[in-house]
Amino acid sequence: MRQAADPRIVITGIGVVSPFGVGRERFWDAVSRGCSGTRAITEFDASEFACRVAAPVGHVTIDDVPALAGDDVWDADYRADPKRYSRAALIGVIAAREAWADAGLRIAEPNAGVVIGSGGGGIDVGERQYYDFFLDRGKKVTPYAIPISIVGMVSSEISISLRLRGVSHVLSCGCTSSTDAIGYAASLLRSGQADVIVSGGTDACVTPGMIFGFSRMKVVSMAYNDRPAHASRPFDKGRDGFVLGEGAWMMVIEREDRALARGATIYAAIEGYASTCDAYHRVQMAPHGEEIVRAMSLALERSGRRHDEIGYVNYHGTSTVMNDAVESRCVRQVFGDHADRLAGSSVKSMIGHPQGASGAAGVVTAALALSRGFLPPTINQHDPDPACDLDVIPNEGRAAEVEAALCNCLGFGSKNSAIVIGRAQ
Repeated sequence: MRQAADPRIVITGIGVVSPFGVGRERFWDAVSRGCSGTRAITEFDASEFACRVAAPVGHVTIDDVPALAGDDVWDADYRADPKRYSRAALIGVIAAREAWADAGLRIAEPNAGVVIGSGGGGIDVGERQYYDFFLDRGKKVTPYAIPISIVGMVSSEISISLRLRGVSHVLSCGCTSSTDAIGYAASLLRSGQADVIVSGGTDACVTPGMIFGFSRMKVVSMAYNDRPAHASRPFDKGRDGFVLGEGAWMMVIEREDRALARGATIYAAIEGYASTCDAYHRVQMAPHGEEIVRAMSLALERSGRRHDEIGYVNYHGTSTVMNDAVESRCVRQVFGDHADRLAGSSVKSMIGHPQGASGAAGVVTAALALSRGFLPPTINQHDPDPACDLDVIPNEGRAAEVEAALCNCLGFGSKNSAIVIGRAQ
């Protein structure tokens, strides 16, 4: 819990790899204009699957971001082999390097670490290697199959790339992974265990096994295969499931006094975080939403903000029938009469659901919205669901000066997490 005397934790660098490509500006330009990153799956043959749309990241390489100060002192012992990255690790490294450069930091910054969230880690590598094992009895399986595919390797690759010798942790808590990672990283900074941390999330789960598995669960959209851009439609009556997305959203976070001392640009402050569990079901949220309400309420309490100081909510907003209705009801319960004056949107309407990276996507979106005075929309709002009776900024974004925002994140296993961020002072 943040106390009044605790140092303020601020975001001083942002890096993004999204379905729109590499770079935070490309991401912000697309989501502020209400563009959809959903398309027909072409990475593999999905013709026999019930779901044939997704929001994957296209082809990227480590050269898509410029070199950093200090890269010239690298040698072979420190340089990771890009050919042996999982896709989640690759896009995570690219986003982290953009964030590091944005923050004005050098390679090998002292007392710096990495704390990120990822739901699937190198699941793409695992799927391919198991396929090779069962098809050819292991003749094509790389000796790196295990270290590349494990979730924990994602933070290690970022640490290696930036030569950061502090904490290097991955939280894998399903959809709330990166929200929890950001909250954990902020607590490490407040306690003085690190001076600066790369935090956020990365996932690249558009694989045959994941699409097939989610299709079997009937949680992904199957009704818009012929209209991919319309498939993700949180809060709309026509929603029929989420769109599986990919991406990496990374932030450099540090104490405000340190940031000001070195003249860093501040996007926003991380003011309050809370996490609860419904203890209800492995994939279904508890319909009463009591623990969702408690997570949001605790995050607000710990931020020191009044309810009426929150001007924007970045909704979890998955585009699934039950989740959107329950989340809407919980927000109304937390904010009371203020809910009628509260704007909010789901960035998943444009980028799909990037699994464990979704919380970081929401925090980055909210931080950019606060710093730039513009709230992105929820697209595909054509037939509003009466059960989702809040201002979700339908179809077109709007200019607005907002002091603070709440970022909501809900996940499989009954997990609920929330973060409150405040405008830079």
